[in-house]
Amino acid sequence: MSVALSNRFQGGKAFGMLKARQERRLAEINREFLCDQKYSDEENLPEKLAAFKEKYMEFDLNNEGEIDLMSLKRMMEKLGVPKTHLEMKKMISEVTGGVSDTISYRDFVNMMLGKRSAVLKLVMMFEGKANESSPKPVGPPPERDIASLP
Repeated sequence: MSVALSNRFQGGKAFGMLKARQERRLAEINREFLCDQKYSDEENLPEKLAAFKEKYMEFDLNNEGEIDLMSLKRMMEKLGVPKTHLEMKKMISEVTGGVSDTISYRDFVNMMLGKRSAVLKLVMMFEGKANESSPKPVGPPPERDIASLP
């Protein structure tokens, strides 16, 4: 379908269709997690899965369903904790168990719901808590005079 998609549509239309297809795939994976007895005791599982899907889609730059090294680099920089390539490779290896060079959505959800405390999980949780506790100021900054400057 992707070949037919790229031939018939271009630009925003093709991107929108690709994004919608990815959203359907991730929603299907979320349904699998909701039906899995292993996670039946998890509190607020539907809300958590919706938040995970939104966050994952934000950082899956190519909409292929995988977060690669450059997407992870962008994520870490956006969260304000830039990492070296070696550190990011270690994070990906930790999440995937060393099997892959990219983080799939299943790996991402397993990491976020798992009992293990992966570095990426800690960063994502910290980012979520930081957004909740400090609302950004709105409007223009207050006026200052020269005497108040450091």
